[in-house]
Parts: sequence; structure tokens; C-alpha cells
Amino acid sequence: MRLLLVEDDRMIGDSLRGALRLEGYAVDWVRDAAAAQSTLASEQFDLVLLDLGLPASGAHGAETRATGGLDVLRAVRARHDATPVIVLTARDGPGDKVAGLDAGADDYLVKPFELDELAARIRAVLRRHSGRAQPALGFGGVTLDPATRQVSQGGVPVLLSAREFAVLEALMLRPGALLSRAQLEDRLYGWGEEIESNAVSVYIHQLRKKLGADFIQNIRGVGYFVGDKPKAT
Repeated sequence: MRLLLVEDDRMIGDSLRGALRLEGYAVDWVRDAAAAQSTLASEQFDLVLLDLGLPASGAHGAETRATGGLDVLRAVRARHDATPVIVLTARDGPGDKVAGLDAGADDYLVKPFELDELAARIRAVLRRHSGRAQPALGFGGVTLDPATRQVSQGGVPVLLSAREFAVLEALMLRPGALLSRAQLEDRLYGWGEEIESNAVSVYIHQLRKKLGADFIQNIRGVGYFVGDKPKAT
């Protein structure tokens, strides 16, 4: 899963990015409204974590900080971008929460918060966005639980590394969807992380050893899928 973190506080941003990467997410981080606007207009993310108190474009002053985050959110929804957005803010007034939700936020979390709660809210929003009622993913006898990060096959636990889990989750979220190597890399690595040229092939090979050679299939030179009827995404 690829997340965009929009947070101008360096200490908070660095802490969140590190913690979320340990949770298995690929996290990119921008620090002002202008950078958020341009990034969201040109790149795709599974979810956005958005601070409301942002400088509009690295500028200072109460007025720009008060509107930066909401401006980003309104712009995202104005172009009919349905990417899930969770607002992370120190503003805890009822009017602030109403404004954020009415502007198009999918959830609203007041700072300070526990990482476990943020992780649970991310999972819940992604689950609603994908139209799933159940937290666990299941296909072909394999069950994957994003909350516990556990995988089993036929009821027997299967031990996976964090990035093996991320590849499998991406494929199981959309059985039958054909994902290219580049699409899988986007879900594994954030900006600035070194990408090994054969990393995805290695993770696929390891997953096939653990789950069976036929569980993950591929069309040579195109991509990987689970299921019977691959289609490009």
C-alpha cells in the first residue's frame, strides 16, 4: 500500500513515516499544500494522511496555515479524485471536524493519537473504500488478515516477510487484476528508497515457494495476478 503523508512538522512527519514503513506501507512525505497539490495531481496513492494546519506553499502566517490543508482536500474532491483521505490535526473543535468531513475527508483523527489507532483507521478506511465488509482477504484457500498481518493456507499459518506480505496483499485485494512490476514496486517503496532491479521477482518467487507455484501467475513481460481472468488495471 502506498500512502502520501502531508505534514509540515518535521518531527511528527519523520516519526510517522518511520512507524508506518514498519507497518509495511510505502510512505511518501510532503510538507506544504503546494507540494501536496502537485503530487496528488500527478501520482496515485492508496490513501492520504493530511494535516490541516499547513503552509500554503512554504509560507508563514496564520491565514495560510489555517486554509492550506482544507484547500488540498477540496481540490482533490473538486477533480473527482476518490482517493481516501484521513485528516490528522490538532484541531479538536466540533466545527473543525465538521468542516473536514464536509470537505471530503473519510476520517478525522485528533493529535496526539496512538499509532495503533491510526493503523486501525487506515485499515478501516481502505476496507470501506474497496467495498469489503470483512477485514480479512481470502482467495484459493489463502487467508490474509491486514490487522494482524497474518497469512494462512488451509488453516496453517504461513510466515512472510513484510514485503512478501505487501506483494501478496496487493494481488489479493483484486483477484484477477493484472499488476505490473512497476505497480507492485509503487506499493513497496517510497521516495528515496533504493529499488533493486529484481526485487519483485524475488518476492514472487518466495511467495510461490510458500503458497504453491500456481497461486500467483504471470503473463511474461506484462505482470502478475491471482485468479483466473487477468485484466489490466
